[in-house]
Amino acid sequence: MDAVTAEPDGWRHPAHVDEYLGRVGTLAPRLAGEAVLVDVLPADPRRVLDLGCGDGRLAALALEARPAIDAVVAVDRSPPMLALARARFADDPRVDVRAGDLRQPLPPDPRFDLIVSGFAIHHLEDSRKQALLCEVADRLEPSGVFANLEVVASATPELHRTFLDQIGRAADDPEDQLVDVETQLGWMRDAGLSQVDCLWRWRGFALLVGANG
Repeated sequence: MDAVTAEPDGWRHPAHVDEYLGRVGTLAPRLAGEAVLVDVLPADPRRVLDLGCGDGRLAALALEARPAIDAVVAVDRSPPMLALARARFADDPRVDVRAGDLRQPLPPDPRFDLIVSGFAIHHLEDSRKQALLCEVADRLEPSGVFANLEVVASATPELHRTFLDQIGRAADDPEDQLVDVETQLGWMRDAGLSQVDCLWRWRGFALLVGANG
């Protein structure tokens, strides 16, 4: 989970952020999902938006894979995460790291060729998830791509328990508000996105992708 949350205080504390990054940064399924996300990036994106950028992990992957990117706007609400992202991109003038809360409407930026999110949107209430997807669709250039690497609900409690065991967790994070894949794909279509699909899944991790047009 690359991102900030609806949890009031935890993500404001460096110790919480350090524990999280140390816990998830080397998970093999996460790395596999990121590899698929890189594979579905547009061939020549110029402007990129990273929603819930955390320490800048996904933005860095996009820049490495598509070095012709002109500008990245990376948004997060966690001060420690923002500090890490700003340090990561201190020497890259293409990257604008901004404080921003996904619980609030996105600002009226120019449109983007690519919008990514890594393990962030599941922290939002369902009504806000749906509103955010509409904002994403509105801010994509024609043929722009939205790629959301996300934590999703399992089909049964038993399967979810197995997922948590596999990622070394005793329980969900308190801010998690998980939704099944099919519901989220429906929300993406309702928001106006096309070519919507789940292009990769491992237990409770999934890559949900859609396009504008």
